[in-house]
Amino acid sequence: MKNWLKILFFTLLVRPIVFFIIGLNVHNKKNLPNQGPAILAANHNSHLDTMVLMSLFPLKQLYRLRPVAAADYFMKNRWLCWFSSKVLNIIPIHRDGSIPKESVLDECHQALTNGDILILFPEGSRGKAEQLGEFKKGIFHLASTHQTAKVIPIFTYGLGKSLPKGEKLLVPFFSDVVIGSPLAQHDESQAFMAALNQQMQQLAKQVNTGRILD
Repeated sequence: MKNWLKILFFTLLVRPIVFFIIGLNVHNKKNLPNQGPAILAANHNSHLDTMVLMSLFPLKQLYRLRPVAAADYFMKNRWLCWFSSKVLNIIPIHRDGSIPKESVLDECHQALTNGDILILFPEGSRGKAEQLGEFKKGIFHLASTHQTAKVIPIFTYGLGKSLPKGEKLLVPFFSDVVIGSPLAQHDESQAFMAALNQQMQQLAKQVNTGRILD
């Protein structure tokens, strides 16, 4: 039943908004994984980010997508908790210290073991529109534990202006999603984080200069 809810929600509401109202431009879609385990690592400026990234996949793959999201926001009331769990199938991350630090990513590890595709925002929370924040190292711990999982950097542009942090009214704005090539594996966190940051900067530069290579 959960999957039917998700398919209906994306077919009737999310996809029309993303592709007809916003008019999203998608570049290098061929780089998306056909199957898991995989980690999509994207910048985060808007609540649209998760919906847009999920919309890039065929409906039959929606059940494999697991957005990683803050429990203190997405589980804060009964309705939002139901929607986040039953429709989006998020993995809630508890940032309030209510569970041991070493266990915070347990559900992410299990999802990757199950062959799911994580949608992860390494900045941790929504930042200012079109500005990259500092990446946290949790993604390295997941990638180094699950070395068969592809890590795909994705840069989104314009969504932070269509629905910025703190706003509830959608404003159509030219928006792009650029999907990078899978990162090479690194056993050392500093090298991994540097490679992720470098590729994200390159994707951002392609958008900002209009030199997007499909």
